[in-house]
Amino acid sequence: MGIALIILYAAALLFILMYSLSQVDLAIRYWFKRKSVPTEVQPTPPSDWPMVTVQLPIYNERYVIERLMDAVVGFDYPKDRLEIQVLDDSTDDTIEIVAQKITDIKARTGIEIQHVRRGNRQGFKAGALAHGLKIAKGQFIAIFDADFVPESDFLRLTIPYFGDEGLGVVQTRWEHLNADYSLLTQLQAFALDAHFTVEQLGRNLSGCFINFNGTAGVWRRKAIDDAGGWQSDTLTEDLDLSYRAQLKGWRFKYLEHVLSPAELPAEMAAIKSQQFRWTKGAAETARKNLWNVLRATMPFHVKLHATFHLLNSFLFVCILSNALLSVPLVFMAAHDPVVASFFQYGSVFFLSLFALILFFWISRESREEGKGVARLGRFLLRFPVFLAISMGLSLHNAIATLEGYLGMKSPFVRTPKYNIRTMKDNWRTRTAYLSRKVAPVTYLEGLLGAYFVGSIIGSIWIGNYGMLPYHILLACGFSAIFVLSIRHASARV
Repeated sequence: MGIALIILYAAALLFILMYSLSQVDLAIRYWFKRKSVPTEVQPTPPSDWPMVTVQLPIYNERYVIERLMDAVVGFDYPKDRLEIQVLDDSTDDTIEIVAQKITDIKARTGIEIQHVRRGNRQGFKAGALAHGLKIAKGQFIAIFDADFVPESDFLRLTIPYFGDEGLGVVQTRWEHLNADYSLLTQLQAFALDAHFTVEQLGRNLSGCFINFNGTAGVWRRKAIDDAGGWQSDTLTEDLDLSYRAQLKGWRFKYLEHVLSPAELPAEMAAIKSQQFRWTKGAAETARKNLWNVLRATMPFHVKLHATFHLLNSFLFVCILSNALLSVPLVFMAAHDPVVASFFQYGSVFFLSLFALILFFWISRESREEGKGVARLGRFLLRFPVFLAISMGLSLHNAIATLEGYLGMKSPFVRTPKYNIRTMKDNWRTRTAYLSRKVAPVTYLEGLLGAYFVGSIIGSIWIGNYGMLPYHILLACGFSAIFVLSIRHASARV
């Protein structure tokens, strides 16, 4: 029994180590290539600006849709070369809000803007994008989700790059409207900033596959068609199409210097719905595309990073497995010399932790202002909290991952947005989309919090302190997720 647990534990640790080392490789590539690559030079604008269709796929967005429409209408781009589609699958008063807003915009600006209604949500976001594409006039397609507020120069900064005929996508960097709203938004910004610095730019500068992030980017329409179009068999239609397009030979360009501000979820149910969709969708995309990546002809480092990119959801399965198995192994080590010796040799896998610290430190170093000591202090305070919350979400995300690998289908659950920018804004007063339902997995998260509290007490009792810091993080993480889920579901003004 002990040997079987050790094998499972070691296998999960091995994947975590390999994934962490791949992230370090990205961080190193990012660090040195960013230093050696000249400052981005804006390409020469076209003499004749091309036709662009801006697609706004929405579903029940009463709090933010007018904000998005105002931003897009304000684009500094030739009006006769611009078409806007509000792809509206809503079932609430968002429909009337959009209709009135379009009437006002047409009367005020004369911009070509359409209210596109399908009457159903077949295919969800992918279905809406595909439907809009059938009637779109643009040879380039810009896409924005409802929580974004793009800058007026967005198209003038992105479209010139398509002078490269082999370029299929230009993706911009997400910025955050409400990063300092709460600890939860700070932690989300912490994670997303790492993706939009080290991962996206590191991969792009190294010639590796990157992904269109579903919003704040521009597609060449020909690339969408050539790759097979938008498909709704995964919850991350953006990642799926990205891989199909790059396997077809289309290149992607990531612009770190072009910022696209967006709102971060402020309550736990919204964070969980977003995490579930991203995690399960990534697993579905791996199930669909990984074999095509493995058999494709490409440089080894490109294939390696594409593989770990597609398998990143599996990390949560390994984290949860290690967490659960670590408790019985700690108590077995007190009586079984084989298990005890494994823990001694297994300490090499703490390299994973140091690898992740390096990865996130490099991502913060490129963004943080102030003196080095102050930056380091902020990082050392934030990283353990981020780690604990990530571990606390491992059960929720592991379930999503396994559902994706097993081909279990679920609907596209939108992430509610509340038009939150400052501390004066209170999402609790905007409860139209707030879920009051507490999912069964939340109670399991509470039980896991208690499980690891028990392991802490037991470890102290038997005098085995090796796993104590790990179990403290797990206890704090699962307990925090449980408490916040309950509190936010029962929130009152």
